[in-house]
Amino acid sequence: MASLPETMFAWRKHRGNPEPIWEEVPVPKPGPTGVLIKILASGVCRSDHNLLTNEKQAKWFQDKWILGHEGCGRIVEFGPEIKDTTFQVGDIVALYGVPGCGASDCPECSRDLPQICERGHHSGIGQDGYYAPYATIDIRGLVPVPEGVTPAEAAVATDAVNTAYHAIHKRGEVKAHETIFLFGLGGLGFNALQVIHNIGARVIVSDIRQQRLDEAIKLGIPEEDIVPVGKSPAEFVAEKGLYIDTVADFVGTHQTFQDAQQIVRRGGKILCVGSIDSENTVHMHLGTRKRLSFIFTYGGQVGDLRDVLDLIAKGVIKPQVAPGKLEDFPKVLKALRDGEVDARVALLQEG
Repeated sequence: MASLPETMFAWRKHRGNPEPIWEEVPVPKPGPTGVLIKILASGVCRSDHNLLTNEKQAKWFQDKWILGHEGCGRIVEFGPEIKDTTFQVGDIVALYGVPGCGASDCPECSRDLPQICERGHHSGIGQDGYYAPYATIDIRGLVPVPEGVTPAEAAVATDAVNTAYHAIHKRGEVKAHETIFLFGLGGLGFNALQVIHNIGARVIVSDIRQQRLDEAIKLGIPEEDIVPVGKSPAEFVAEKGLYIDTVADFVGTHQTFQDAQQIVRRGGKILCVGSIDSENTVHMHLGTRKRLSFIFTYGGQVGDLRDVLDLIAKGVIKPQVAPGKLEDFPKVLKALRDGEVDARVALLQEG
């Protein structure tokens, strides 16, 4: 194996500075149960902007840390306590960025909720992540990448697809006989549409961009189930005489959250995924009279990621991802925020 460099350049967040900093840092070394990864692809997410600009963050956030929470790479080195593993140096793996601490006394990991564990490492979320040539991760966060899945697809699968899959299957518990109303066909929403479509549920789709609605039609969504741009969702549902079992809001604006409460049927569910507006209003009397369930979700789990990668390998889910370069991260993030990117961008590096 070629010798590793001692330093590398990475995109870092400095507390108090809303702009990413490209600077030289040491190449990390794996901890006792850690694995050193040569990064091949790292996905750019809208939440990177929030992580850069919002200083009111969780207690584990460091003063300086490497951005990037979606990753795929090649195994370079194992930590000293890793003895019995099916992984080998050279394997291509998807990186589940928040594997939790894994402790039996952890309030979250003990309930199989590693994605909200506060003790473990949070790659690219307040602690070092994947906008760099090398990264480390606990071995519990590795998932093999099947043949036929590209590093770019595997990288965005760790969040953009995994979060959508977990939301629809685990939190929303969507069933084939249901009718779902989906707000938003961005990086997560279009993946959610494919997940729902694969389940077999009827899905009504709303987006403010006609080109995204055209993509839904190409996927096989009937035109009569597409809400025309500018059409009121409430009017559309009323005119069609629809009973909406679950609203999946992958936008999270004041308008979509209000519309969701109006259009969902009595006893229905509102699945809250997007959060463009950080605060929204629950109409208490409406929610009480209709006996609504408001369900929030965050991330996914390692088992979900295995399922997601298998579905991608089988062609059931086809992530929309465009290539980019690591050094262009600020430009890519701006393009994503400005709506110039339809879905996701993966920053590619040579292996």
